[in-house]
Amino acid sequence: MPIVLAPVNTELRIVRIIADDKTKKHLESLGITINSTLNVMSNSGGTVVCKIKDGKIALDHNLSTKIFVV
Repeated sequence: MPIVLAPVNTELRIVRIIADDKTKKHLESLGITINSTLNVMSNSGGTVVCKIKDGKIALDHNLSTKIFVV
């Protein structure tokens, strides 16, 4: 499921990222990679706030529909 539909306060694993190479590289530099784990802290109006490792990242609706988690 896309991360925008993921439940809040649940540990999830990233299984797929559908984006161009430039966007994938940027996400990798932020720690968002295939098989990494994250926790959705907030989901409001398409903007998703995630906790990845020791940091928090806000993803807009466009990007949060391209990251798939289990």
